[in-house]
Amino acid sequence: MPAWDISPSGVDSVTSLVGLAMDDVAKHVKAYGTDVESAASSAGTISSGYCGAAPVGPIGAALTLFVEKTAGDVLFLRARAVKSVNGAIEATNHYVAGDLEQAANAQERAEKAPDVKALLAAARKKGADK
Repeated sequence: MPAWDISPSGVDSVTSLVGLAMDDVAKHVKAYGTDVESAASSAGTISSGYCGAAPVGPIGAALTLFVEKTAGDVLFLRARAVKSVNGAIEATNHYVAGDLEQAANAQERAEKAPDVKALLAAARKKGADK
């Protein structure tokens, strides 16, 4: 079991700052999505006329592919931060309560990487349900 020397107020301070940073990242990710959509639709196509849905040109297709290929990385950043913050809070609460074994267990769970495939599947399902 690890040696513990925790300042609960320090943990609270740091986790609050991380929460604020996560809020900023979420705003930027949302703006990123909107900006990429705008860029893809503004990039134009090589077709002259069309009926139905507007065709997607090569730049729009490349941007769409880029977003699809990096979506897991973006989701991982948020999930890793959330898991780390929640783990730090849970471990600190157990530490304060004097349960060092549970604190160590919480820390161990928080150290494991989030399952990005499950996060992507859930995000896609959520998008399809809208």
